[in-house]
Amino acid sequence: MATFVDRVVLHATGGDGGHGCASIHREKFKPLAGPDGGNGGNGGSVILEVDPQVTTLLEFHHLPHRHAPSGTQGMGDHRSGSTGQDLVLGVPDGTVVKGTDGEVLADLVGVGARFVVAAGGRGGLGNAALASQRRKAPGFALLGEPGDALDVVLELKTIADVALVGYPSAGKSSLVAAISAARPKIADYPFTTLVPNLGVVQAGSSRYTVADVPGLIPGASQGRGLGLEFLRHIERCAVIVHVLDCATLEPDRDPISDLDVIESELAAYAGDLGIEGGRVPLAERPRVVVLNKIDVPEARDLADMVKPELEARGLPVFEISTASHEGLRALTFALAERVERARREAPVPEATRVVLRPKAVDDSGFTVTRREGGGAVWFAVRGEKPERWVRQTDFSNDEAVGYLADRLARLGVEDALYSAGAVAGDEVRIGPDTNAVVFDWEPTLMTGAELLGGPRGSDVRLEDRSRPTRGEKRQEYRERMDAKTAARDELWSEREHGVWTDPDAD
Repeated sequence: MATFVDRVVLHATGGDGGHGCASIHREKFKPLAGPDGGNGGNGGSVILEVDPQVTTLLEFHHLPHRHAPSGTQGMGDHRSGSTGQDLVLGVPDGTVVKGTDGEVLADLVGVGARFVVAAGGRGGLGNAALASQRRKAPGFALLGEPGDALDVVLELKTIADVALVGYPSAGKSSLVAAISAARPKIADYPFTTLVPNLGVVQAGSSRYTVADVPGLIPGASQGRGLGLEFLRHIERCAVIVHVLDCATLEPDRDPISDLDVIESELAAYAGDLGIEGGRVPLAERPRVVVLNKIDVPEARDLADMVKPELEARGLPVFEISTASHEGLRALTFALAERVERARREAPVPEATRVVLRPKAVDDSGFTVTRREGGGAVWFAVRGEKPERWVRQTDFSNDEAVGYLADRLARLGVEDALYSAGAVAGDEVRIGPDTNAVVFDWEPTLMTGAELLGGPRGSDVRLEDRSRPTRGEKRQEYRERMDAKTAARDELWSEREHGVWTDPDAD
């Protein structure tokens, strides 16, 4: 079973907002005392927070799906629904949050750093909040919005001061065990270390952390071996220590060639060093070379041979033995000096700037686009407000649909559709293509003067004579009476001329 996980995929879903309540206050002698429906509660959000007690992403490996609590529905008597609690997930220090496409969303460094992965949905308004002078007793309420759903990749970049790098079985885990209280697994075969090991070293008054990175091989920066999975753990380290095996039995290896191979892999590794919180590039960080296993006579002779060449490159060299602990004290104090210098030279962390992005003056908040496809023509409406209003509408309630139409008209959607060339009966889609609300447009012709069709300076609405006046009613009555009198005279004249005589009587 895995005990250390440094990369997981998290499926986060925010809580849904509660629906608003449509209620009318009733009491004795006041059967219809006005609307009293309460608002729905907001849904909880899924939040990542750096927790010093968490050192691995193992919990997300076993439980990758996280859902925040939803808000409850509003009730009568102006009682609002309860708000869903935020789901705060603890992550280790140095966790990078990325989208599924590789975009860096957040770099969580420092205890208490937070990032909202999936925001909760808004609660719907009750009919008491929707009441106005024109709509005194709404018979509907707004629905709660669904919470956001997002899949993110969590990558752990270990926060350590010193990184031990080198070939497999070079003695990195043994060095961590010798200078700290950590007890990693140690064996005489390559790739014993499958996960990074951390150890805390105390050198005088200085205290720092050492990370044992799993062994690297040629091609590690391109994904060979375990290098690509764990190279990122050295990105935040202040000092890089090359642990070179002077007692290797492989004929084509020596400390100089091992150092050149590891340095080339570090230079070729293109990590996410440009993100916020990153340090100087790997090539500019302090280097220390450790010649290990000098307790073996042949290894001591080889170390004495290669040490002058390494020092000629400007690298500090230490000859040690993790078995006899020879040279470890001088190494720990030298590393402590370099770590303290890096800490002093590190820039002072600045507070996160609050960036204000005001909406442009000519930004209407939505767009209307004419589209064609499959022999059909439709108009796509996209925007935060129209899409949110559609999600909040109960389409089984005619009054709620009318309220949506009024909101869209006030926002200017009808004018934009008219300007885009839409006519009555055209198909309109509000929302994304995969989940859009489709309806036939029925424009409100009385909303714009340009739709009246009358000449300049006239208004056909003022010429409406659909309601007759009193004089017109009298004239209509006289004409009706005159028509009846004329009909009677014509009938009497026909009888006198024998038109209505009975043939049987004749």
